[in-house]
Amino acid sequence: MCRWLAYSGTPVLLGDILYKPAHSLIDQSLHSRMGVETTNGDGFGIGWYGSDAGTPAIVRDTGPAWNNRNLQEIADHVRSPLFFAHVRASTGAAVQQTNCHPFRHGRWMWMHNGAIADFHRMRRDLCLAIDPTLFSLLEGSTDSEVMFYLAITLGLDQDAPGAVARMAGLVEGLCREHGVEFPLQMTIAVTDGERLWAFRYSSQGASRSLFYSSRADAVRALHPDLDFLRGVSAETRLIVSEPLGDLPGVWNEVPENSCAVVQPGLDELLSFAPQPV
Repeated sequence: MCRWLAYSGTPVLLGDILYKPAHSLIDQSLHSRMGVETTNGDGFGIGWYGSDAGTPAIVRDTGPAWNNRNLQEIADHVRSPLFFAHVRASTGAAVQQTNCHPFRHGRWMWMHNGAIADFHRMRRDLCLAIDPTLFSLLEGSTDSEVMFYLAITLGLDQDAPGAVARMAGLVEGLCREHGVEFPLQMTIAVTDGERLWAFRYSSQGASRSLFYSSRADAVRALHPDLDFLRGVSAETRLIVSEPLGDLPGVWNEVPENSCAVVQPGLDELLSFAPQPV
């Protein structure tokens, strides 16, 4: 599987989040504690908003994150209010740049940890459910990218939680027609550059780990020595596959079958269930 991180809040240097915490995402790429694999070295990607272009910048590579000098260079010089980072452990798809996360379409960005069971058997049927006008945009061979374009097909622009629920319902329905008992395992982050949605769900009810940070002002009061949180707003949030450290009061588990919404004002934690299509 994989490890990922999503940040939303006061603009910060990417390196302050990617490298400085005790159990940073870079450390997790070598020493994951909660992932299926300890090492996540089959590529990495970062995507961030910060210009007037309205679309995120994406940098992806097939090598491991822990020794990539270009990633370090970017992280030390790019400041962003909303960014994604992902380190990959392949579940069978080729190690190639187009299979690295995050994926981008227009203003949207998407990343995933998990798998569609028996995807090699299901791929054709699932791809045929993608809007024909979008099909030519598929670049890689992962289930994660197919899930993204299914969500776009099913209304991501209008209703992100509903589109992801319909995508999950379509995947489960098609897979079960082919005798797959537990089709879907997913923790997903998706953003339009303004709001961030994070989903935790699996058909078996045993989803991969996912956590969100407490309010930044509460964390600062508990741990005033955390340099990377100095000067950020109370609304600053991190959503991560596994905590970036062991400090009490900082990390909260996203419940099973949930969607966390990070947005200006009040954040939300919603229930999530696949919707038949």
